[in-house]
Amino acid sequence: MNTFRPALLASAVSAILFNSHHLAAAQSTTQADKAIETIQITATRRAGSVQEAPLNITALDGDVIKDQNIGDLEDVARWVPGLTISDQGGREGSPIIVRGLNTNTSDRISDGGTVATYVGEIPLNIDLRLTDVDRVEVLIGPQGTLYGAGTLGGAIRYLLKQPQLDITEGQVTGDVFSLNESDGTGGEFGLVFNTPLIDDVLAIRASVNYYTNPGYIDYNFVVQNPGVSNPNPDFTNPQDVSANLRSVSDVNDEQITTGRVSLRWQANEAVEATLNYFYQKQENGGNSTSQYNSLSDSSALQGMVGQYENAARILEPGEEENDLLSLEIKADLGFAELVSASGWSSYEQSGQRDQTDLLYDIWTGYAEFPAFVAQTLDTSKRDSFTQEIRLVSNSDSAFNWIVGGYYNKLKTHSDDREYTPGLTEFWGDDIPNLQQDLEYILVSDSETTEKALFGEVGYAFTDQFNVTLGARFYEYDVSTTAGSATPLYSGDFESLNDLAMENVSASDNGNLFKFNASYTFDSGVLAYFTVSEGFRIGGGNGIAPCPDVLPEQQIVCALPNEEDYKPDTTVNYELGFKSSWFKNRLHFNAALFNVDWKDAQVGTATVNGQELITSNAGAANSKGVEISSRAIIADNWTAYATYAYAKAELTEDAPGLLGTLDKKYTQYQAYYDGTDGDRLPGAPEHQLSFGLRYEQDVLDDKLLSINYGMTAQSDVITKVGLKADGETLAGYALSNLSAKLTGDMWSATIYVDNLFDKYAFTSVRRDKSWAGMAKYEELNKELPELQRVYGHYTTAPRTIGMKFTYNFEL
Repeated sequence: MNTFRPALLASAVSAILFNSHHLAAAQSTTQADKAIETIQITATRRAGSVQEAPLNITALDGDVIKDQNIGDLEDVARWVPGLTISDQGGREGSPIIVRGLNTNTSDRISDGGTVATYVGEIPLNIDLRLTDVDRVEVLIGPQGTLYGAGTLGGAIRYLLKQPQLDITEGQVTGDVFSLNESDGTGGEFGLVFNTPLIDDVLAIRASVNYYTNPGYIDYNFVVQNPGVSNPNPDFTNPQDVSANLRSVSDVNDEQITTGRVSLRWQANEAVEATLNYFYQKQENGGNSTSQYNSLSDSSALQGMVGQYENAARILEPGEEENDLLSLEIKADLGFAELVSASGWSSYEQSGQRDQTDLLYDIWTGYAEFPAFVAQTLDTSKRDSFTQEIRLVSNSDSAFNWIVGGYYNKLKTHSDDREYTPGLTEFWGDDIPNLQQDLEYILVSDSETTEKALFGEVGYAFTDQFNVTLGARFYEYDVSTTAGSATPLYSGDFESLNDLAMENVSASDNGNLFKFNASYTFDSGVLAYFTVSEGFRIGGGNGIAPCPDVLPEQQIVCALPNEEDYKPDTTVNYELGFKSSWFKNRLHFNAALFNVDWKDAQVGTATVNGQELITSNAGAANSKGVEISSRAIIADNWTAYATYAYAKAELTEDAPGLLGTLDKKYTQYQAYYDGTDGDRLPGAPEHQLSFGLRYEQDVLDDKLLSINYGMTAQSDVITKVGLKADGETLAGYALSNLSAKLTGDMWSATIYVDNLFDKYAFTSVRRDKSWAGMAKYEELNKELPELQRVYGHYTTAPRTIGMKFTYNFEL
């Protein structure tokens, strides 16, 4: 499906759903007991159902997660109108975009952080493997008056299953699958165990899960010996190729180990506490990018790279570890519920990348070394302490209120190094250096302290009409100390003590407000109107300032406007309704929205050294509609569908948004400036999902359920306004199919993901100028015949698998 026709698809879905109204009405007398299952949520800080909450929220419970084979956040996003996650494989953090609000390119590390993610009550930036999860709640729109962590565009909550105080039970799960284009077999194994230690007082729940994906991208041009082997042999001579290069199959493999232990204590009827420890480790063999049709015509590899092949010279593995220890205490004080949530989290990351192409562009002289390759070793870690306390009123009066306090201290450390194996020996120089062939180093430490008071006050004028006012008062301080060096050029760099460190500090305070009004009609239709403000803190980029006089050789430094960046804000206007029809056999919800975005934070790069940084663009706006529906068509058939449209664009000029060109290229600067009306990148204007489920009793006491799901999106542009050699990635649709047989204590599922084996580009790495395809020839990167970094992230090929679940009680 190369083109996406939203009107046609939306009409087809509407026909199915609205024709089902008549069918449901005709059968209501014989099937009165059949109704859509209610999903309970706590997103509003009070228990209730999705249909009762006067805000834009999507909740996926454990059953839906299993039925649609949803394993991570990228899968969740396909079923949430207004949420976009461009799948970049496990090696890179995929960007989370709400309502098209994104000024970053679609390149790696392009997540602007517009959404807060929570594990239970604790904010934690993680793409959680969805195991032993009760539900996932996605709130669209700013949520800073309800949640401690400030949110610019929304919040995602992972609600893990809680320890049960009165039952000993467990679950064993298994999954085996294969992918087209892969030589290996993937699998997943999980174990959950819950038992009371003291009946009705103290219980423990533990789970462990291991997931392995064999990968499907081949690195066929990896050098045998970095700094010795020729990365550009005579590709017409097989012996020369094999003497210098090697092929590594299925490099983008992935292993994720997840573990959790929870201890729940019911001290008395009014007080309970839960102590949680959570751990996730993710290991990736390489990137999910392909250079298929992405090389310069002058490249010796032109036409030699297939759809699932990467042309990197160096393997690009990565590893991430997350730890979270949290203590959640709830106490019923009579007039209110007191909640205290304390969290201690840590994150460590290390990775390697092929950096050859960037260095070629910085200085063409590297090409004089026939065996030249460059590789990075980047490491980082984060340690965070979070404390949130809130009171939620229990009164049955017309007034209700929530008040809370939030404190967060975050410390980060990063150490990024680039190496050019063999280059020191090739130059024949005895260069004092911290490590052999260390070409560049950047060390950065930062500390962020954020405090906030937040809350809401609601008043029910009648049983049908409610008004809520919310506010958030915040302040933050950010301090970043960083230093960088280029030892091969500067010399005399034998210790980290030789690194000149510079400090950049930023602080701010302010307030945010929210207004919400809701009215429930006699028919049961809930209508609501919301105006809410969102906020994201600013900070420093951790790059040393440039000297007054730049040296002739390579230098990585920040110009005055690149040293730090300001906070950005959103104002969200939303009008929506939620409705249930035909005795709860049909749900139909819709929302119109208009979001203004000011001082948008954008990912860019320094003029000197092309180091990734954050800066501020101008203003932007997104407006559109989001629709979701679920219907019981007949006794055995259920359908559900979502549709979202977002028109997101700049609303004022943003000079230098995509880079500031050298003086000799000033005539092309407009091609790198943002202009009022430019479309924002990274998210489609149209998104659609459709699911159909059939259930039938078979074999006397077994339940057979067949699920079909389809998700589709229109095209995506990779840079604001298609400037700076951005491109359009065609829209596509993916289909999933599964059949599940459920017994008393077990279930078995056969499934196919990407049923029609659709090959599509989901995102991009770099842009066409890296392959000699720039709109203006003068703006091509250096040595396009040698460049290989420009490429595309792709959809995963067809996956066929079988799952088994066994539940037990003792």
